[in-house]
Amino acid sequence: MKKIHLLLVKAFIRPFFVTFFIVMFILLMLFLFKYVDELIGKGFEWYVILELMYYASAANVSMALPLSILLSSIMTFGTLGENYELVAIKSAGISLQKAMMPLLVLIIFLAISSFIFSDYMLPKANLKLGSLLWDIRNKKLSFLIKEGVFNNGIPGYSIRVDKKYDDGTLHNVMIYDHTSNNGIAKIIIAKSGFMSKDDNYLVLKLHDGVRYEESSGKNASYNPRQELTRMRFKETDQKFDISSFKMNRTDEEGFRGNTQMLNLKGLKKKNDSLSRELDSVNKFAALNLNSYYKQNNYTKGYTKELPKVKGIDAPVLKTVPKNQKLAVVQSALDQANSVMQTVSGRMTDHADRVKSIIKVQIEYQKKFTLAASCLLLFFIGAPLGAIIRKGGLGLPVVVAIVFFLLYHIIATVAEKSATTGSLTPFFGMWLAIIILSPLAAFLTYKATVDSALFDVNYFKQLIVNFLNRFNRKKQAEKV
Repeated sequence: MKKIHLLLVKAFIRPFFVTFFIVMFILLMLFLFKYVDELIGKGFEWYVILELMYYASAANVSMALPLSILLSSIMTFGTLGENYELVAIKSAGISLQKAMMPLLVLIIFLAISSFIFSDYMLPKANLKLGSLLWDIRNKKLSFLIKEGVFNNGIPGYSIRVDKKYDDGTLHNVMIYDHTSNNGIAKIIIAKSGFMSKDDNYLVLKLHDGVRYEESSGKNASYNPRQELTRMRFKETDQKFDISSFKMNRTDEEGFRGNTQMLNLKGLKKKNDSLSRELDSVNKFAALNLNSYYKQNNYTKGYTKELPKVKGIDAPVLKTVPKNQKLAVVQSALDQANSVMQTVSGRMTDHADRVKSIIKVQIEYQKKFTLAASCLLLFFIGAPLGAIIRKGGLGLPVVVAIVFFLLYHIIATVAEKSATTGSLTPFFGMWLAIIILSPLAAFLTYKATVDSALFDVNYFKQLIVNFLNRFNRKKQAEKV
């Protein structure tokens, strides 16, 4: 490797890793903000949060990697252009394409790695992330006793304390027990208590209190008055079952068939099976509909084509006796409504099956578009850096965000159109790359010929020349 090539590789690797981790950090913060309501107040261990962030990081690589390649390539060639190192490289007889060659090899390696990652690692990460999110969403709120309010976290109980300390000591405890079948709550009042819990139970050790229980009289039919029982205690234990508050990890096999959790082989197999099921459903529907009309053809011996029925006095009804005409029409309407409902249900089922096949085909194309987007955004970012000749995190960041948003918006709109069936899955997933590829070629050409495409002074000079020419033309007309 030449020293110039080594210089370019070193100049690219440092901003690449910096921008990649910055983008990954921003995406992780957005992920946490999205699910913050489901994470706070449930008593998760710290390693569960770290595990969730780890799998979310793997799922965000598909967005972070292309953006970091675009941004780092703009920064690399912008810094080289700002320090006149590109001028020195070109003066040595090395063209921009040759200077880009080692970085192109590195980007191709990253593109191949991203394809392998999206085919082998990303489905596993999506599987782990999906199953963990499912468990988090279905975990009940952890029991937290707050001061001065009634806490209804445990079903059947309302608990209120005036003061709670970090060591578990409680003051002025009041418990309403609604678990009895008669609908009358039991009340426990204690001056102090101590809270402890294990895996399945929360235990409140209460001191100096009173228990109130209200019940019907012994002879409720003769004595309808209620009986109130009061029991004082020095110390008692109140246990609450909190086993349902624990987070149980779901078996991942139940999520393995989802589209985002399959590799290319699994997607192809699922697409074939869904296509066969759709074909069999269509054939069965056609045969069932034909047999239905054959079995319910009540015009025996009528060989000609039946006329269209437009009303109660249609010719086909003249063969029916008058006293049976109303019953025959009602029967026909019932059969028509039955057929219409059956067809409507099958049309909905058909649309759902087609949509499932489209999603599988879209996910299949995504495995390739990630690698292609890395190459595309490099051929946009490297020429842009050479043209704008600005390094650092200022103008390159703005330009990179603009072009990445353009790519992301086109890709998102095309994917939505492919999902609804307006575009084919292949064309929908590759539309952004098809549209932006001519732009990448144009920018590469402009950078090769040292174009001043983003030079403000160049455009100022063009405007000045145009105004001078316009003024000279106007003066010549006056003369």
